[in-house]
This record gives sequence, structure tokens and C-alpha cells, in this order.
Amino acid sequence: MNIYTERIGKLRSLMAANGWDAVIVTGSDPHASEYPAVRWQQVSWLCGFTGEAGDLVITMDHAGLWTDSRYFIQALRQLEGTGVELHRTRVPDAVGIPEWISGRASVIAVDGLCQTADSVASLRKALASDAGARIVDVPDLLSGIWEDRPGIPSSPVITLSEDTVGRSRYDKLTDLRKFLLMKDCDSILISALDEIAWLLNIRGSDIEYNPYTVSYLFVSQSDVLWFVQKEDEPRDPDTEDSFAELATDEVGIMPYSGVAQSLGTMFGGEVGTIFVDTSSLNYDLFSTVVEAAGEENIITGTSPVQLWKAIKNDVEISGIREACLEDGVAMEKFLYWLETSVRSGQSVTEWDASVKLTSLRAEIPGYRGNSFANISAYGQNAALPHYSTPEYGSAVIHSRGLYLADSGGQYLFGTTDITRTVPMGECSYLEKEDYTLVLKGMISLAMAVFPRGTAGCQLDILARNALWRNIRNFGHGTGHGIGFYLGVHEGPQDIRQNFNAQPLLPGMVTSDEPGIYREGMHGIRHENMILCREKCTNEFGSWLDFETLTLCHIDTSAVIRELMTADELAWLNAYNGNVFTALSPRLDDDVAAWLRMKTLPL
Repeated sequence: MNIYTERIGKLRSLMAANGWDAVIVTGSDPHASEYPAVRWQQVSWLCGFTGEAGDLVITMDHAGLWTDSRYFIQALRQLEGTGVELHRTRVPDAVGIPEWISGRASVIAVDGLCQTADSVASLRKALASDAGARIVDVPDLLSGIWEDRPGIPSSPVITLSEDTVGRSRYDKLTDLRKFLLMKDCDSILISALDEIAWLLNIRGSDIEYNPYTVSYLFVSQSDVLWFVQKEDEPRDPDTEDSFAELATDEVGIMPYSGVAQSLGTMFGGEVGTIFVDTSSLNYDLFSTVVEAAGEENIITGTSPVQLWKAIKNDVEISGIREACLEDGVAMEKFLYWLETSVRSGQSVTEWDASVKLTSLRAEIPGYRGNSFANISAYGQNAALPHYSTPEYGSAVIHSRGLYLADSGGQYLFGTTDITRTVPMGECSYLEKEDYTLVLKGMISLAMAVFPRGTAGCQLDILARNALWRNIRNFGHGTGHGIGFYLGVHEGPQDIRQNFNAQPLLPGMVTSDEPGIYREGMHGIRHENMILCREKCTNEFGSWLDFETLTLCHIDTSAVIRELMTADELAWLNAYNGNVFTALSPRLDDDVAAWLRMKTLPL
């Protein structure tokens, strides 16, 4: 018996004691975060799976993990010996948790703090035909068996000035109150941490890689209540100053644990109607709001803050350009170091490379950490799209084949996300062919011109067409939104095959990252950040295109020139030339000379 089978056994004992037939454990937190703090990494604690997307179902005779194709290889490795079976999602004939559990369990326990109201509604709908089936809300369900469970995180809170973010919190809150008037609502409860950070112009570090503060925000026409103060939390000077500044804008600082009681008190006094986004509000708090306000006083819908936040203003765009410039300098220094070190015969592991890259970013003024865990993967390890680079026992990088680095930085003036697949020396024809086809896809999307109103799902084919024509594909999305010193992944826009009606709009910053993954062989991904912008208006309508923001050369040594069109070659040569022009004055002479050779036109 290993530690994970032991923990699942303890959970089953808890189930037997309470009469639960099944328990659903999600990989999220009370705020529907993609990257939860350690306290809420319950899936990892139970079964050892560390991917960002995965949910567990435990019954008395089955344990299953539901995750998508980004993590299939990783999941099979990490679940070995745990007794947990992999259930594949986002594939043909996939069976989701609600459908799978229907008919298999009568009493289903969920941690309502870590399940959104929407997810529980989906589960309840699937169980509608099961007579007697019911869902039991058990907040902090695992605390009874997780003896050393970490507490709720608390980190210093800082504020960002209007000069940094382009708009004051007063203006943003005014827009939110106008939204409430349009919806005929008296108040709104916001639980998504990125939305709260954006609205209040605050940042924290409660969650690794994400500058968030674990909290809830209640806004009415007369009040702004920020439920952020943790129990027995000593305030540091930065937090004291931030809270004082917020108080001048009439933001009340409230205890985090008191949100349910406060809402109950307010609605007991007939506050009126409240707007909630059930895709991010957790089921437990939603149930409290329903009980306190009455179902007739609740208006559900999509929070407007996600879209407002996604459309960057001129100040934010300027900051992101600066972040990409600084980040590009660090990347070129890293790639120069990597190539010269490996070719000189030094032993460089994936972990060594990751540490070096982080150290170079850390030299940038305004650096506030990485935007996600570096993916530093050589050879067959790059076939795992979300490879987790081990500190001990990571692969040595040799002067042959392909190395992939997917990384990004958090800066006071922006967030970055970049992937470069690097030919370390001699490559096979298949490696070069895959490298070129993926590059064609990235360039095709970067060159897109499209009418206003076009959604990302309508452009996704541009990044896949070269691969599809050669009977190849990749399983993840092509592009995700990127925040301004916020989450490296944000919505509401994306570029992927799944239908999403949200149009791409001027000011949105999105990734452009097609790839290909061959298990046991290699993985390739090329990724730049692209800015949606106005192109022109004519008798056929209003037209948009993309500006590529990322500045870091694309290695042409693995490109099969005959597979490239004239337009693609022109784009690639122009891009690499622009990289050299922008970055070389900021590089040491030896690095600049190396970069000049790397950016010579094909």
C-alpha cells in the first residue's frame, strides 16, 4: 500500500461512516481558480496527480480521475500503483462525471466550497432520473483525514496606480454599478480572484504564479465590501498602506470567513436583488445566498468583469510591450547560454536550464516571479504538453534533437508567456518536418485578417491546417487570453476547436501556440503573444488583425524551406529581423553577434 491508496482508504472509511456512496473531489478552490493554493490541491493530495485540470470520483469500488489530453501521459505515470483509473475527457465518446455517476450512486458528497454552482447544477440534472439520488454539501470535506492540511493563504497586498493600469478603481466600480442598473440589480457578489484584483487595482501572492488575494467582493450602489482579512492575520506595512488607500475609496475591509454571515445579515434587511456568476461562485456560498435572499431575488449571468479585463487599454498594452521586450532579452541570453554550454560539453539538465532561465528573468526590474512553472523538456519529455520538470533526475540536454522551453514572467507592467522549441544539433527529418508544419500554423494565425465579430474558434483552423493536411494534430487549444500582471490564462476569449461565441476584440492579448506531440519521441510547440487590433474599415465592413508582441528569435536551422510558402518565409524573415533590431542594442556583444547569425533571412 502506498501513501495514496492509504489516503483513498481513509476517505472510503469516512464515506462508510457517513453513508456516502460517492465523493467528488475537484482540482479547484472556493474561487474556481485554475491554479489553487496548496490548501485546495486536494486531487494531488489524494492520488498524486499534479496536473492543473483533473477531478476525482471515489466510490467504494472505483477511483477515477477525469482529465484531458494535455495530461494523459502524465496521469498514467503518476497514477500507477494508486488504483486510480484514468478517464479521458475532450475525446470522442468521452463520458463526463455527471453521466458516469448517474445510476452508480444514490448519496453523492461534494465539497461545496470547491464546486461551482454550475457544476452542481449539471450533476443534479444528470441525477434527475435517479429516484432517491441526492447531493450532500460537505465544506472542507477532506479536513477530517488531511491532518496537516495547510491553512488559508495570506500574503501582503499591494495597490497599483492609475499610471500603471490605466484606470482607477473608482472608474471601474462606477462601470460595475452602471451594469447593475442595466440589469435591474441592487448588488453583485464576485468570487473570481482575477476579477477582484482587476477591479480594485490590487495584487497579492496567495497563489503561486498568480498575483491574487484570496477574497470575495460585494458591491452595491452604496457599499463596497472586500472580504479579505484572514483570522489572526498580522498586517504587514504594505497591506496596512493598501487597506488605508482602499478605505479612502470607501472600500470596507471585512473578514474572509465572515462573508456568509454578512450576506445573511444584509439580505435579512431586504437589500434587494443580487447578481451572481454561477460559473465561478462556489455552490456552498451560492446556497447561502439563495437561503438569505430568496431565489426570486437572485439574478444569474456572466460577470462583465472578465470581458472588461480582457480588453487592454493603451497603458496596459504599452506595459505588455515593455514586458515582452524585457522578457525577450532574458530569453536570448538564456538561449545563447544553453547552446554554448551544451556544445562546449557541459552537462546541462532540464532542471539546470529551468533555473538559469528563472535567474535571468529575476534580473529584470519589476519582476515578480514566473507566470507558471517552467516547462523545460528535452527529447521525448517534450511529448508531455504540460511536462513537470523534476529537480532531481531530470534529463541531460545533448547536442542533438529538440529541447522545448515554455515559460513566462510576472512583471509590475505585464505578464508574458512564450514557448521556443530549440534544435540542439542534428535533427531527424521527422523532427524537422513536424517543426516546420507547426511553425507554418503559428505564422498562419499571426498573419490572419478577419472581420469584426469573428470568434477564436473560427480562426483555429489557420493554426491546424498545415498539420491536418499532413494527417497530424494536437489536442490542446491554440490560444488563451493573457492578463496584465494577472493570470497567464484568462478568458473570455480563446482560440480552439471548442465552440466559444466570444468575438476577438481590439485590445485582447492572446497566445498563438500550435504544437505536435509524439509519445516516446519528441514534442514541438511554437508560441508567441498576439494583440488583436483594428486594421481598416471599407465597404465590406470593419477588419481586424494581429500584432505579434513576443520578441525572441525563431530558430531556422530545423525549418524545411520547401514546405514554407513565400508569404510564410517573408513573415519569418521579417519577424527575426525585427527581433534582432529590437534586442541587439540591449545584449552583450557576443550574444548580439550570435543573435545576428540566428536571425539571418532564409
